[in-house]
Formats: sequence, structure tokens, C-alpha cells
Amino acid sequence: MARKWNVRTEVLGVLLGILWIAPFYLMFANSFKTKKEIFSNTVSLPEGLNIANYTEAFRELDFLNTLMNSLFITIASVSLIVVCSAMAAYSLSRAKSRLSTVLLLTFIAAMLIPFQSVMIPLVTVFGQFEMLNRAGLIFMYLGFGASLSIFLYHGALNNISRSLDEAATVDGANRFQVFWYIIFPMLKPITVTVAILNIIWIWNDYLLPSLVINTPGSETIPLKMFFFFGEYTTQWHLALAGLALAILPVIIFYFFAQRAIIKGVSDGAVK
Repeated sequence: MARKWNVRTEVLGVLLGILWIAPFYLMFANSFKTKKEIFSNTVSLPEGLNIANYTEAFRELDFLNTLMNSLFITIASVSLIVVCSAMAAYSLSRAKSRLSTVLLLTFIAAMLIPFQSVMIPLVTVFGQFEMLNRAGLIFMYLGFGASLSIFLYHGALNNISRSLDEAATVDGANRFQVFWYIIFPMLKPITVTVAILNIIWIWNDYLLPSLVINTPGSETIPLKMFFFFGEYTTQWHLALAGLALAILPVIIFYFFAQRAIIKGVSDGAVK
């Protein structure tokens, strides 16, 4: 019985693996085809490695500059979200009062507000302060990403004993030193989770940059990718090559950081 169950599990795993890898196969296979080949047979292998798609997509996307824009916005936004959310959650978790409870519930309730309902007044207000630029975009990401991050950090902080704070205070540490040198390192598992969630969201976001960034040369990769989708035609061969270039930095990042990511997630699951 156990053997039959293992076989079924293995077959199911193979089917799920094929289902997961199919979009990547279609993207990479069609990125080497001409437009005629794509419309002739989408699922077939390319007749040859048409590198011209990648060189043209690289040039049209102004890839190095666009990549730097995406990296700067993502790294700055995620760093601010992690530090500010962890500090806010620490204050809320240690200050057990009615006000701290109300503030926490306010952050939780903010997660239920759809972005589409606030995007027009948000852009209008930021436009009045001349913040429709990368700095304004990073500030918006901090606001939208803080609610979920504070909620996750708050849950993790409730499992850390206050006796650690008291012991460090007795040894002469101030509140910031207690948080930064003792509590924050203990939050590494949840920090990895918060960072991954926000990196995926910010790196792939199109809507918010399209509303905020209006200066040529400041576009992110998703925003620049729209260049291949015209009103009357879509350059699928270039769009798929550009998409392959866009996910390459994420794959490289995961390749080098996979041990830390897996360890952080597994430690968080155990705790």
C-alpha cells in the first residue's frame, strides 16, 4: 500500500513539475524564434538559436540602465520596508496599551484597502509635492508594503521573551541597541520571508511605476517591457527575449542566496 502511495506521489510530483516548467519552456523556446515561427508552432523547438532577438531586445530596453533602475528601486524599497516595519512592530509588541492595539488593527485593516481605490488621489497629492519620481515611488512602496510586514513581524516578536530586553537594559543598553543588536538578529527567518514577498511584488510591479515615473530613462523593467506591445501589433519574439532577460537577475540572485533563503524559511517554519 505504501509503495502504491509513493508511486502516485511521484507521478503527481512529475505532473506538477511539468505544469510548473511549461511556461518557462514556452518563453525560452519562443524567444529564439522569429515572429513567423512563433505563429506557425508555439510549442515546437526553435529551428535555430536566433540570438538577434536578444541583442535587439537588449538595445530597445536600454537594458543596463533599466536594470539599474529596477535594482535601485527594489533594494531601497525593501530595505526601508524591512527596517521600518521591524522597528514599528517592535514598538507595538512591547508597548502593551490600548493605543498600540488600535494602531496594529489599523495596519491590518489597511491591507484590505484595494490600491485602485486610492491610486488617483495618491498620484494627485504626490504630484502637488513634485514627488512623481523614483524617490516618491520608493516612499509609496514603503507605505503599501508596511502593513503586511508589520503584521508578520509583530507575530514573530510575540514569541520572543521580554526578559531579553530587560537583561540587555540592565547591562546598560538603550532601547535602540536592544532592538538592533539583540532582537533584530533573532528576526532573521521572518526578515527573509518579508524580503522575498516584497522583492517579488516590487520587481514585477507595473501599475504603480506607470503612474509615478514619467521621466525618460527612469523606467523599471516591467514598465519598459510595454514598449513591445503596440496598439496594433505585438512583437512577441522581442517581448519573450526581453522577458527572459528580465528574469535572469532574479534567477542569479536565487542561485547565490538559495541557502540563506531556504534556511530562513525553514527556521521560521520550525519556530
